Amino acid sequence: MLTLLDFRVRQRDFLLEISRAITAQLDLSEVLKRVLNASVAMLGGQTGVIALRDGIGAYRVRATVGIDSARVPDVDSEIAAIFDEGADLDYETMDARLRTLAESLDPRLKQAFALPLIFAGEPMGVLVVLRAYLVTATPDDVQVLQSFADQAAIAVHNAQLYARIEHERRRLAAILLHSADGVLILDGHGAVQSINYALERITGWRASDVTGRDHDEVIVWHKRDKHTLDGEGNLDLKAALAAGWWSSGAVSGQDALYVEGDLMRPDGLTVSVGIIYAPLFSADGHLANIIADVRDISNFRQAQEMQSTFISLISHELRTPVALIKGNAATLRRDDVEWDTATVRDLAGVIEEESDRLSVLINNLLTTSKMQAQRKIELNLDDVRIDLLAGRSVDRFQTQTRAHTLKLRFPSDFPVVVGDEQRLLQVLDNLLSNAIKYSPKGGDIEVGGWIDTDRVTVYVRDQGVGLSETEASRVFERFYRVGGALTRRTQGAGLGLYLARQIVLAHGGEMRLESQLNRGATFYFTLPLE
Repeated sequence: MLTLLDFRVRQRDFLLEISRAITAQLDLSEVLKRVLNASVAMLGGQTGVIALRDGIGAYRVRATVGIDSARVPDVDSEIAAIFDEGADLDYETMDARLRTLAESLDPRLKQAFALPLIFAGEPMGVLVVLRAYLVTATPDDVQVLQSFADQAAIAVHNAQLYARIEHERRRLAAILLHSADGVLILDGHGAVQSINYALERITGWRASDVTGRDHDEVIVWHKRDKHTLDGEGNLDLKAALAAGWWSSGAVSGQDALYVEGDLMRPDGLTVSVGIIYAPLFSADGHLANIIADVRDISNFRQAQEMQSTFISLISHELRTPVALIKGNAATLRRDDVEWDTATVRDLAGVIEEESDRLSVLINNLLTTSKMQAQRKIELNLDDVRIDLLAGRSVDRFQTQTRAHTLKLRFPSDFPVVVGDEQRLLQVLDNLLSNAIKYSPKGGDIEVGGWIDTDRVTVYVRDQGVGLSETEASRVFERFYRVGGALTRRTQGAGLGLYLARQIVLAHGGEMRLESQLNRGATFYFTLPLE
């Protein structure tokens, strides 16, 4: 039996152990282990259990002493049955259940102590100590033990709070690190503390190379747009700080700074970005950090440029044929002139030709719009003789030019393929039309093909102006037109080659280009035989 002195010494040691757990250790598992070991030693026990409430209020074993690991699931089930809120057991029944649990673990265990862990009036869990002898606890003993349990509850609460804060910190770090937008964290003076992966990709800087650098060494503007979120001028971060941007409305979070423009990367490339700077203040109101969200807006700007180009091109392409149709129709209607048959035929021919041009443009626009909406091109598949289809296209275009000689170069055994005849004719017509337009000095235009094991290849070759490597890499983009005086004199909205390639891809084929400046161009497309 413990003497009063031994008991008081145990009390002191227990309190010391709990204090250490509170002040020196924030790992929940370690805190539970220390609390439980001290409790078992204090009460002279052989076995102990700590069960904590989970997110739904159920009690689950989190630490044990003197219990074989194979028995822990059984103990967990019994503890849950005794202490879960729905159990609603009186003290005698609870004590009997605990003694039954003790005997099931070790027949020598005779007594069980259950100390509730409560913090701020909320039950957190329960501490159970089992021992091999019976002693009736006095009210003073119960009061002392409960105070120990209260101290243990504080230690557990601190560890749980730290665990939640640490989890939240890791979650926030993961969000920032893997965000699709670039994140730049600065101190209050504008020095870089950290950047995420997205900002490394956007700026070309590595995180290890920018830590400690000044903001202006990393964010180097090639061109800065003249607007911010509040529409007041063209401030960069340093100018905004000098002007006291953060000292007024920024405290309430209403005055984030927005800067947009083109950044200069270390590799010499530029990238369009929009940056939102937001201040982060310390508890005493000082500027502690500046958090910058950096968004790559290159695609957005490219889409804006494409939209402007589209509107300009389509306006021009629609205006010209409409003007010609109206002018020739008005000429035919004149009452003061008697037109001969040849003149009427010529004027009507222009109207028909320009109407066809409008029809092609409208069809291309509709096809493009439908394809963007449906993400595919609908095909009416049937057996198609590409060589005969190419012959029809060549015959039609030969009547439209005297400066070019159109030739066919297909083998006699060129096979049938499965495809959409009208769509494939659209591809051939587009390639021939481009070959004529971009061969202003005339020359031969050759359409041919050959057979491979599982596919056929068709080509259209001209002797025209050709394309540079940069132009050749973009020629299949929507609304892209090669620059230069010749392009400005030729018709087109930059949709023909884009649609031709999409049609070929829809057939399971490929399209490519070989070209050199002033040495002509050859377009190839393949179609599978199966």
